Amino acid sequence: MEKLISILEDLHPGVDYNNCDNLVDERILDSLTILSLISEIEDNFDVTIPTVEIIPANFNSAKKIYELIVRLQEEE
Repeated sequence: MEKLISILEDLHPGVDYNNCDNLVDERILDSLTILSLISEIEDNFDVTIPTVEIIPANFNSAKKIYELIVRLQEEE
């Protein structure tokens, strides 16, 4: 989770990622940032995020993003 928080802070600093649960709804993460985030996640966590998983519910909080990463790692 710390690695994910670090990636998020590099992409969009100044957000309390440990407690924020509306990253997409509040447009903290926009579409371009999410694309960059996906690339970083795939490189750092050795997973592939399928297009069907790129939905707001999976990216609204660091916790949800991390849950997605773990789930994808377990499926591979």
